[in-house]
Amino acid sequence: MKALLNALTVSLAAFPAMAFAQDPAAGQGMGVIGQIIFFAGFILIFYLLIWRPQSKRAKEHKSLMAGLNKGDEVVTSGGIAGRITKVTDDFIVVEVADNVEVRVQKVAVATVLPKGTLKDI
Repeated sequence: MKALLNALTVSLAAFPAMAFAQDPAAGQGMGVIGQIIFFAGFILIFYLLIWRPQSKRAKEHKSLMAGLNKGDEVVTSGGIAGRITKVTDDFIVVEVADNVEVRVQKVAVATVLPKGTLKDI
């Protein structure tokens, strides 16, 4: 029996984290307040890293779509670059080459290019 106790003591000494985790006098972990603080910190990190940047991008894209005008040079999310020839509520008509027009949804516009960019391409 004494040999078994010595072997157990040696194994627990080799893994101190296990020894403290199994000790009932070591404490009961986080209390309710600690859990609430941990949860609030998790929500704060989630808000700062995910929710806020995403809503900022969505707001910028919405203002971009509202500001589309005839003559603007745009690039769609599919990579098509062209000049806007007609704007409706949900769609725009983009001229990609001479006498070649493509109808595209406004939400598909990725960015508005500076004037004269298409001439350089």
